[in-house]
Amino acid sequence: MLRTKGMHMAPRDGQIVIVNYRGTLNDGTEFDSSYGRAPLQFTVGAGDVIPGFDEAVRGLEVGESKTVSIPCDQAYGEHTDDAVQQFPRDAFPPEPTPEVGWMVELESEDGQRIPATVVEVGDEHVMLDFNHPLSGEDLTFEIELVSVGPEPEGE
Repeated sequence: MLRTKGMHMAPRDGQIVIVNYRGTLNDGTEFDSSYGRAPLQFTVGAGDVIPGFDEAVRGLEVGESKTVSIPCDQAYGEHTDDAVQQFPRDAFPPEPTPEVGWMVELESEDGQRIPATVVEVGDEHVMLDFNHPLSGEDLTFEIELVSVGPEPEGE
């Protein structure tokens, strides 16, 4: 851990940070937490985490905690109707029958895996939602900066 007495040591782009966090929705429901498991490690400014989370960590010093509210446009984006699509029922295996709430993965022509949530099942079709499950949600995070790695090369 890098820390110099009397100097501001907030993380900068390219540095690896380790944080503990708890994420909640506006109604207080916890959707994710690092407590009870290993803390989250990521590179600041590399796009490893949602933009609002990345920005919140930049303002912390080692050992400091804060609670931030992140609007959906700085989290997983708005929920868009265009990302909900209908597929023929016979595009799915006959067993098991898809159920609302299931997470499924489709594979694109180039081999990329695309997650979706089953939102409707009919006799002739299945509706899939390709929005992130937290899209359209404003999120609140309690974040504690545990450590900051060394300065990026060339600084």
